[in-house]
Amino acid sequence: MNAYQQKWIELLNNAHLQGWKIEAQGEDIFIEMPHVTDLKLVRDNLPATLAAMSLDIEEQKHRLKFIFHNGFEQFEYLLNPGDDDLNKA
Repeated sequence: MNAYQQKWIELLNNAHLQGWKIEAQGEDIFIEMPHVTDLKLVRDNLPATLAAMSLDIEEQKHRLKFIFHNGFEQFEYLLNPGDDDLNKA
Protein backbone atom coordinates (compact mmCIF):
# COMPACT_ATOMS: atom_id res chain seq x y z
CA MET A 1 0.00 0.00 0.00
CA ASN A 2 1.39 3.38 -0.93
CA ALA A 3 1.23 6.49 1.26
CA TYR A 4 -1.38 8.14 -0.99
CA GLN A 5 -3.72 5.16 -0.76
CA GLN A 6 -3.17 4.96 3.01
CA LYS A 7 -3.97 8.65 3.43
CA TRP A 8 -7.25 8.25 1.53
CA ILE A 9 -8.22 5.30 3.71
CA GLU A 10 -7.46 7.34 6.84
CA LEU A 11 -9.50 10.31 5.59
CA LEU A 12 -12.47 8.15 4.67
CA ASN A 13 -12.37 6.31 8.00
CA ASN A 14 -12.12 9.62 9.86
CA ALA A 15 -15.35 10.73 8.17
CA HIS A 16 -17.14 8.24 10.49
CA LEU A 17 -19.50 6.98 7.80
CA GLN A 18 -21.71 4.66 9.83
CA GLY A 19 -21.77 1.12 8.49
CA TRP A 20 -19.14 1.74 5.81
CA LYS A 21 -16.21 -0.66 5.63
CA ILE A 22 -13.18 0.91 3.94
CA GLU A 23 -10.10 -1.16 3.13
CA ALA A 24 -7.24 -1.57 0.70
CA GLN A 25 -7.80 -4.08 -2.07
CA GLY A 26 -4.47 -4.37 -3.85
CA GLU A 27 -3.75 -0.90 -5.24
CA ASP A 28 -7.44 0.07 -4.96
CA ILE A 29 -9.78 1.09 -2.16
CA PHE A 30 -12.86 -1.08 -1.61
CA ILE A 31 -15.78 0.56 0.14
CA GLU A 32 -18.65 -1.60 1.33
CA MET A 33 -21.69 0.47 2.20
CA PRO A 34 -24.94 -0.54 3.91
CA HIS A 35 -27.35 -2.16 1.45
CA VAL A 36 -29.81 0.74 1.77
CA THR A 37 -27.24 3.23 0.42
CA ASP A 38 -28.33 4.99 -2.78
CA LEU A 39 -25.41 4.43 -5.17
CA LYS A 40 -26.70 7.01 -7.65
CA LEU A 41 -26.59 9.68 -4.95
CA VAL A 42 -23.06 8.65 -3.95
CA ARG A 43 -21.92 8.55 -7.60
CA ASP A 44 -23.43 11.98 -8.37
CA ASN A 45 -21.73 13.67 -5.39
CA LEU A 46 -18.44 11.77 -5.47
CA PRO A 47 -16.31 14.09 -7.65
CA ALA A 48 -17.03 17.17 -5.53
CA THR A 49 -16.68 15.25 -2.27
CA LEU A 50 -13.33 13.72 -3.22
CA ALA A 51 -12.08 17.08 -4.52
CA ALA A 52 -12.83 18.70 -1.17
CA MET A 53 -11.24 15.86 0.78
CA SER A 54 -8.13 15.87 -1.42
CA LEU A 55 -7.16 19.30 -0.10
CA ASP A 56 -5.91 17.56 3.06
CA ILE A 57 -3.58 15.21 1.17
CA GLU A 58 0.04 16.24 0.70
CA GLU A 59 1.38 12.87 -0.46
CA GLN A 60 2.37 12.41 -4.09
CA LYS A 61 -0.66 11.56 -6.21
CA HIS A 62 -1.00 8.07 -7.68
CA ARG A 63 -3.60 6.32 -9.79
CA LEU A 64 -6.28 5.16 -7.38
CA LYS A 65 -9.49 3.26 -8.02
CA PHE A 66 -12.34 3.46 -5.55
CA ILE A 67 -14.74 0.50 -5.69
CA PHE A 68 -18.13 1.19 -4.10
CA HIS A 69 -20.47 -1.69 -3.27
CA ASN A 70 -23.77 -1.71 -1.40
CA GLY A 71 -24.44 -5.46 -1.36
CA PHE A 72 -26.46 -5.34 -4.57
CA GLU A 73 -24.70 -3.00 -6.97
CA GLN A 74 -21.17 -1.77 -7.52
CA PHE A 75 -19.45 1.07 -9.33
CA GLU A 76 -15.86 2.24 -9.69
CA TYR A 77 -14.37 5.71 -9.70
CA LEU A 78 -10.84 6.33 -10.95
CA LEU A 79 -8.78 9.14 -9.47
CA ASN A 80 -5.63 10.33 -11.26
CA PRO A 81 -5.98 8.02 -14.28
CA GLY A 82 -2.78 7.00 -16.05
CA ASP A 83 -2.06 7.09 -19.76
CA ASP A 84 -3.22 3.47 -20.14
CA ASP A 85 -6.58 4.38 -18.63
CA LEU A 86 -7.01 7.41 -20.88
CA ASN A 87 -6.06 5.57 -24.07
CA LYS A 88 -8.50 2.66 -23.66
CA ALA A 89 -11.09 2.55 -26.40
